[in-house]
Amino acid sequence: MFSWEKLDPRYLKMQEIVQQELSYAAHDLDHVLRVVEMSLTLAQKEKGVDLAILIPAALLHDIARRYEDEDETGTIDHALLGAEMAAPILKDLAYEQQSIWEIQDCIRSHRFRSGFLPKSIEAKILFDADKLDVIGALGIARSYILAGIHGERMYSDVNIEDYLQDNVTENGRIIDVSKHTVNLEFELKLKKIPERLYTAEAKKIAAGRISFMKYFFEVLEQEIKGER
Repeated sequence: MFSWEKLDPRYLKMQEIVQQELSYAAHDLDHVLRVVEMSLTLAQKEKGVDLAILIPAALLHDIARRYEDEDETGTIDHALLGAEMAAPILKDLAYEQQSIWEIQDCIRSHRFRSGFLPKSIEAKILFDADKLDVIGALGIARSYILAGIHGERMYSDVNIEDYLQDNVTENGRIIDVSKHTVNLEFELKLKKIPERLYTAEAKKIAAGRISFMKYFFEVLEQEIKGER
């Protein structure tokens, strides 16, 4: 992979700004930079990708994540707020208005529940790259970081339908995170990610990562039950 930081000196400035805003271990600068790298990997398989839109969008996509994580009301959507926060940053960095709108659109539509579907190829790539970072070995590692923060158990053997009724809202939010576990997150959300991706390369990568996760949770269950 080439050094994308050298393509435009403004990228390093964005990285500095983003680093000051991030807090959660699973949504830290490492996550942002992995999304940038994966976005570039996916872009190589597509035609007509504007890296001058894709890279800033990837760098800024989670800039408002901390505000959502700290919001006890559950009303803040980091994708929508992040698009708003990106505008003055990009303006200060002398981006043209059209580019700002296109970058904002990518940020606004990178999340499942935001209500905005990605339309441009840059937005679709960012969406896919961000989702790939929550599955596979990376997804397991990140999920257990969050599980530790929220005091979740390692594994839960419960009926999925009962759990959905008791601890998940209609829009998919977990009511009591202390009752949530990583294997439940996999069953409810993560294993469905491949079918919602846009690019062929992302779907291919996702299939391998989901297979690994299935095997991991099968082994984990067997070890917990003393079966191996």
